[in-house]
Amino acid sequence: MRIKHWDNFAFIAGYHLILLLLFPLFIKHFEWSALVLCGVTYILGGLAITAGYHRLFSHRSYKASPFWENLNLFCATLAVEASALQWSNDHRIHHTHVDTEKDPYNIHRGFFYAHIGWLFVHHEPIQDKLVQDLKKNPRVMFQFNHMLSMSLISNGLVFAIGCFFMHPIAALVAGVLLRVFLIHHCTWFINSLAHMWGSKTYAKEQTAVDNSILALLTFGEGYHNYHHAMANDYRNGIRWYHFDPTKWVIWTCSKLGLTSDLKRVHKVRLQKLLVRKDKDLLLERFKTEIDEKTIELKKRAEELAHTFEDKASEILRKVRELKDATDAKRAELKREIRELKRELRIHWKEWVELTQFVVRNYKLSHAH
Repeated sequence: MRIKHWDNFAFIAGYHLILLLLFPLFIKHFEWSALVLCGVTYILGGLAITAGYHRLFSHRSYKASPFWENLNLFCATLAVEASALQWSNDHRIHHTHVDTEKDPYNIHRGFFYAHIGWLFVHHEPIQDKLVQDLKKNPRVMFQFNHMLSMSLISNGLVFAIGCFFMHPIAALVAGVLLRVFLIHHCTWFINSLAHMWGSKTYAKEQTAVDNSILALLTFGEGYHNYHHAMANDYRNGIRWYHFDPTKWVIWTCSKLGLTSDLKRVHKVRLQKLLVRKDKDLLLERFKTEIDEKTIELKKRAEELAHTFEDKASEILRKVRELKDATDAKRAELKREIRELKRELRIHWKEWVELTQFVVRNYKLSHAH
């Protein structure tokens, strides 16, 4: 791997080395308040990356007030992860060319490359067409033009505040170096481990996986397989039990008028996707079996999947019609949608029972 970005290499290697050298002194001057300072600034910087850089600016999964944009843009400088413009540019390229040679952090080039190595060799200029919307945003462009000074101010402010409550070494290590280290590596884990270690519930053809442990470290970003399947959804964890504080913050802010137009995938559309993915998995399990029972199950799976997808498509079409319908037509459409949803629930129950039976009784014909 030939290093091209010596400035990135010098900065990242430099703060890792300084952190290592100062850590014994940090232990000597340790105070519990240092961990509080590290934790609070980790939350501020980390959420600004997930709610701001990722879900707002990169994916436009919701709209935000100027105040909310400014708050995220400033707090994100605590993370020292480039400007929102550059970060979004690289991330949009990642989604467009995921798992290919054009992917900036292509996992097929190995864990180290996807985790951190790409920062030293990747040299993709900002593509105007790709981030045209962001270049029209004066707040994003102000941060882009003043990224260095804003990062020095935000991190300098944290250090100065820390010095009021603890030894300067503790303030520097916990308030700046250790916190930047943690945010960086947890963010990079989404590029590396979240494409290696976990489950593929929604997009089995991709390397992205769902990993609840990574979700704990990254405010919900660990549900990465769903994110790659439905990138415009403001949620990454869609189940009630999924740990996704970023979506909770965005939703809460919508009630306060700070965010709006929260995009979420319609439940029926999500089920339609799952049936399509499950059908491929079921047919894969039937490949080496040719007995009468298997042929019957295969036929049943294909028929049920076809019926489900047709009903789901019809519901989604009527939901779209509902937006522009007259009052009289709306009442009729709502009745039709309710009836279709009732039928779909029956088909969904049948589909779940079928897939559970097949998974219990049939093995994959080859490594998937």
